[in-house]
Amino acid sequence: MNRRSGWSAARSAPILLALVLAVACGPAAPPSAADATPSASGGETSAAADDAAEDDGGLTAEQREEIERLESLGYAAGGDVAGEDDETTGVTVYDAERACGCWNLVVSGHAAEAVLMDMEGRARHRWRRSFHEIWPDREVKRSIPGQHYFRRARVLADGGLLAVFEGLGLVALDKDSNVRWAWDGPAHHDLDVAPDGRIWVLTRRARLVPEIHPEQPVLEDFLTVLDPDGTEVESISLLACLRASGCAGELERMKRGGDVFHTNTLERLDGRLADRSPAFAAGNFLVSLRHLDLLAVVDPERRTVPWCRRGTWKQQHQPVLLPSGTMLLFDNKGTPGRSRVLEIDPLDGRVVWSYGDAEDQACYSATCGSCQRLPNGDTLITESDRGRAFEVTPDGTVDWEYRSPYRAGRDHALVATLFEVVRLPPDFPSDWIE
Repeated sequence: MNRRSGWSAARSAPILLALVLAVACGPAAPPSAADATPSASGGETSAAADDAAEDDGGLTAEQREEIERLESLGYAAGGDVAGEDDETTGVTVYDAERACGCWNLVVSGHAAEAVLMDMEGRARHRWRRSFHEIWPDREVKRSIPGQHYFRRARVLADGGLLAVFEGLGLVALDKDSNVRWAWDGPAHHDLDVAPDGRIWVLTRRARLVPEIHPEQPVLEDFLTVLDPDGTEVESISLLACLRASGCAGELERMKRGGDVFHTNTLERLDGRLADRSPAFAAGNFLVSLRHLDLLAVVDPERRTVPWCRRGTWKQQHQPVLLPSGTMLLFDNKGTPGRSRVLEIDPLDGRVVWSYGDAEDQACYSATCGSCQRLPNGDTLITESDRGRAFEVTPDGTVDWEYRSPYRAGRDHALVATLFEVVRLPPDFPSDWIE
């Protein structure tokens, strides 16, 4: 099982609010076109990445400037959430008899760290390592926000941590935050670990793709696989996979420049729905293409997209296949002024459960956002822009709530973006916690 659909055994710091308000939750990539190639550590690359090397030599000054601009886009580290209901921080609701689980992995824009927090809001462990401690010789412009925080993190059974610096790299830390290895490829948004220990991560590269636009550079997304020691194996172009599939028609809806996909989720499938649809075979990957409002399954062996679906959701995040065969996702903008969490049947698109439609279910995050179904049937929701995470029962009752304490500004009106809170199981290995 993956980290959001169930449990897996493999699974008052200083405030740093850069508050980069250029393109919220926009893409980030490496600091130069040369560094942006997803095969920075060697290994086989996709044909699209190979073609990119030929494109670079003929770029105009304006195209190079646009590539540099695209590569410096990133997530806002925080935003304005002024309001009376945002004054209290920490765990504000906790029904110990109804809430599910014990450990919470917290990742936000306040610093390059991940916090293991108990249900009462106490920090029980921290992993912290700055970008420049990991890569002391890398020159990265101060304007690139991804160097200041972990965008995504994955805790391992031995206390180790995998963490993404948005658009800049992936690092493996041990329980004491010592660096096991670091990969300086253009990792972004999400990663997953396969049963064989290989690490799959979203990457992207800014380049000129004449088929999309003859003059305007774009950000092209890839699935990149690393060996357990961080050595790159290969990269697979999502654009090429879509072109080679029955979902190729979705490309007609694509923008003709800039961040054309904004892929924000990567989940390895375990085959639980394969009896109803072979597209969901074990080893395929579920992805979310935000700028197309599209959910899709990628077959990395055949390099195609055997399934895709749009619906009432818009600019969605975090689709995840549940044990029942339904799918959970965070719908950022499907309803004006509100966000929702939807549970759908992926084969017919039918909504079987939702949170956020009722007047007393206020939830909104224009960017980011996450959701996780818990074993007791509750759903853990991360409302990223407001720095809030909460657990709701099937009938919509909130039985646990956390409001981020990482704040700044007058009256603490600025809050760090809460990228994700992931609930770990009560029996998660914890003998490494001091």
